Amino acid sequence: MRAATARFMSGSMRGFKRLALGLCLIAGGAWAEPARVVSINLCTDQLAMMLADPGQLVAVSHLARDRRSSTMVAQAKAYSITYGRAEEVFLKAPDLVLAGTYTTQATVDLLQGLGVEVALLAPPSSLADVGDNLREVGRLLGHPARGEAMAAAFEADLAALRADVVRRPRAALYYANGYTGGDRSLAGEILVAAGFANVAAEVDLTDAGRLPLEQLIQAAPDTVITGRPYPGNSRAEEILAHPALDGLRRGGAVTDADWVCGTPHVLRAIAGLADERRALEAE
Repeated sequence: MRAATARFMSGSMRGFKRLALGLCLIAGGAWAEPARVVSINLCTDQLAMMLADPGQLVAVSHLARDRRSSTMVAQAKAYSITYGRAEEVFLKAPDLVLAGTYTTQATVDLLQGLGVEVALLAPPSSLADVGDNLREVGRLLGHPARGEAMAAAFEADLAALRADVVRRPRAALYYANGYTGGDRSLAGEILVAAGFANVAAEVDLTDAGRLPLEQLIQAAPDTVITGRPYPGNSRAEEILAHPALDGLRRGGAVTDADWVCGTPHVLRAIAGLADERRALEAE
């Protein structure tokens, strides 16, 4: 009986906690500042590290320490890490969990069932999402003014960086399995902001999709920008070593951690790519 009563009281308290947070959110759009935050998504990891108060963020995902995909490896070492399992996250007693819309649904469902508040952020698909995500995570952490200031600074820097060129060299993004990004993708918008024209748009790939190697060669872009290959033997990446691409790769531009998430680090990607464009034009 005592055990049953304890479980009932525990569940009631968790339910009350969720209700209280929900009421705070409804009341004038406010959000109760969470004292303990755990992030289980690479992109929310980085946004939270930028915006959280000292001691507020208690853990990030293990991907935050992976140099192939994270721009904030050094900062991530200050936090404990998780592998996205509901049990380990729950044991950290978070007031709020930051996750992506593609985070394992079972993890999200389990945490919510345990009374944990989970906020889901969609993966960025445009440069406009960078400012939006900064504002949203700032709000979720209880620091809306901080999020607004960082978003405004990013948008001003982006406006100053956007290339205004008459003739845009034609470039193609090319990844494992022949995947490419169109103009309505984050990578595609980075490409255009740096002063390139995106070949994907010429073959009616506005969002993202597969571009056959034969079609890429026929398009004859001025340059091909590929991803940095992961170590190991991936058949999906074999296409990037095809000799037909040797003559199309110009310069050293590759997509890396700066391109992955909708954070202010995309400004470095744009600046670096703009340097590649100017070098190409000088040839």
